[in-house]
Amino acid sequence: MRIDIITVLPEMLDGFFNCSIMSRAQKKGIAEIHIHNLRDYAYDRYRKVDDYPFGGFAGMVMKIEPIDRCISALKAERDYDEVIFTSPDGERFDQPMANSLSLAQNLIILCGHFKGIDYRIREHFITKEISIGDYVLTGGELAAAVIADAVVRIIPGVISDEQSALSDSFQDNLLAAPVYTRPAEYKGWQVPEVLLSGHEAKVKEWELQQSLERTQRLRPDLLK
Repeated sequence: MRIDIITVLPEMLDGFFNCSIMSRAQKKGIAEIHIHNLRDYAYDRYRKVDDYPFGGFAGMVMKIEPIDRCISALKAERDYDEVIFTSPDGERFDQPMANSLSLAQNLIILCGHFKGIDYRIREHFITKEISIGDYVLTGGELAAAVIADAVVRIIPGVISDEQSALSDSFQDNLLAAPVYTRPAEYKGWQVPEVLLSGHEAKVKEWELQQSLERTQRLRPDLLK
């Protein structure tokens, strides 16, 4: 998979994609993450990518020309499954969407900034708008990182134990069961006996019951 991220703040993303699982996925050749500085596609020597909005509204708006130049340059080299815009009024990001996007070959993620982007970009370039929650960030870089991480980590081969990813919360519309590790007793706090029994069927039954109970208590909306 290849993910191209378009941003005005590439330094916000460099460190994130060079650590942990995201770094490992790239070193294995399973994923490619390319970060593009939108200012490199500006027309003027000041590398300006925003301007005042028509109508006298407050704030600044991302200009159409640099985004057109960047997306067009990328699409001239390969086909893309989706051109994604991170937006608070986009479709809510969830695990099923991450699963679906993980099957793509090439994705572009455009990080919003300032007061927004020229709406013609959304009309003519964007194929999917995604929100990671009902709140507003100063830019779309954190949202792009969240989307890329959730998508890449479930590609086969990225995580050494693929069963671990399949048992994550939300994969089956349930929250994950509690997990424990050594020591089995600490300050009088005991690990549930069933997990020490070695009885696989009973452990699986306990895991399902715990998932159902936690989902009903913490996120009953998932059970609908």
